[in-house]
Amino acid sequence: MALGVHARVLIVARDDSTAGPLAEGLDRLGWRTVTARSEAAAAAALSDLQIQAAIVDLADMDESAVGLADRLRDACYPRRMPIMAMGALDPFQNDHGYDLTLAAPVHPAQAAMRLESLVRTAVAEEEFEVRVETFAERSHVLEAPDADPTPFRVLAIGEPAPQFLALSNALARNGAEVVGAFTAFTAFDYLHERPFDAVVLWAGDNPHEALSIAAGLRRNTRLYHTPALLYMRAESAITAAEAYHRGISDVASPETPESETALRVVELARAFRRQKSVRGALDQARNSGLMDAATGLFTRDLFAAHLMRLARSARERNRALSVCMLKVAEKADLAAPRAGGWVARAIPQIGSMIGRLVRVEDTAARLAPEVFALALPATPLPAARSAGERIAAVIGCTAFEAGQGATPFVVEFDLGVAEVASPESVGYALEQAAAMAHTLKAG
Repeated sequence: MALGVHARVLIVARDDSTAGPLAEGLDRLGWRTVTARSEAAAAAALSDLQIQAAIVDLADMDESAVGLADRLRDACYPRRMPIMAMGALDPFQNDHGYDLTLAAPVHPAQAAMRLESLVRTAVAEEEFEVRVETFAERSHVLEAPDADPTPFRVLAIGEPAPQFLALSNALARNGAEVVGAFTAFTAFDYLHERPFDAVVLWAGDNPHEALSIAAGLRRNTRLYHTPALLYMRAESAITAAEAYHRGISDVASPETPESETALRVVELARAFRRQKSVRGALDQARNSGLMDAATGLFTRDLFAAHLMRLARSARERNRALSVCMLKVAEKADLAAPRAGGWVARAIPQIGSMIGRLVRVEDTAARLAPEVFALALPATPLPAARSAGERIAAVIGCTAFEAGQGATPFVVEFDLGVAEVASPESVGYALEQAAAMAHTLKAG
């Protein structure tokens, strides 16, 4: 492998007929790719590079493709790597070990959206493994993610056109429970009342209404990750590219056989349910009794022990690891609220906000009365700084009570970030981040 290659995605393909346009599009979207023409070349790339995910082009693959997903995973073990396939329908009907299969050609924006979800799930599973060790040391058992055995729940939204009803019947034949909603209002009532594993939107004569529903899903933190398939006519006023950029997970048309479309929806639902189960397993830490009582975050000692394990895990898995320090800034207009104890009263709320703003795979801690820290697995330095700035900006828009008759105050943070190079450098990285927080202001 050439020096200086920073690819995130490995594409395994015999030729560039399908993989070439996908690679170019993913590169433009920030998912740098490297292409391997053979299994041996793929294994070499996985060994040398910090590959986060792989895409296998099933076109022209022979019997050597059987077991390929497992062999690619073995090549980068213990790093967990999601593997997506694109191409023939056969992978929908037989278990070849792929995390997700999409019909070719795959649009780059569609692939990027699915990669983001799959990679985050893989990193979250790694975090769970490390967290189990940290909590076991303190005699607390975290239960493994539960596989939900119930049928997939799909919400079908749109007018009862014949093709849409045929798709609903195909979903039911594949073991999914389908609930129909004819209007956006009814749909969101259902979405707030019960959980769904996927949403199918019928564009019909008004595709923009379907896109507005998809946008509503993406604006809701609880529904943000729910996959949505857009079922639209071939002559629709919107393009597939526009749909993917607006948050649609997959696109199908009435010309696509209902059996294929139903299998694609089930694939999306399966990946989403897996992601949700991992999130639930990680959330167990909140109820462990080991967290900071005021904020619900990791305590200083618990964070220190966990960060050391994360550093060892990052080295073993050839992943980046960064830390971020957030310290409530010393400002002249905070003197009175601080003296009156109002800043101290706001700290539990601030800590709770930080806990909700980090990704589920991240670890947030309270190190001191007004100092917070984040451990960000699989995150290089620039991305860690962006994460810290985003959290600081959101909390900076919140006004906190300063007592009767006093103007509410806002909080700014001094922000510091550092990348952890090795387990031995954990202390140095924290010192670097703390020193930076004393000299730099957040965004």
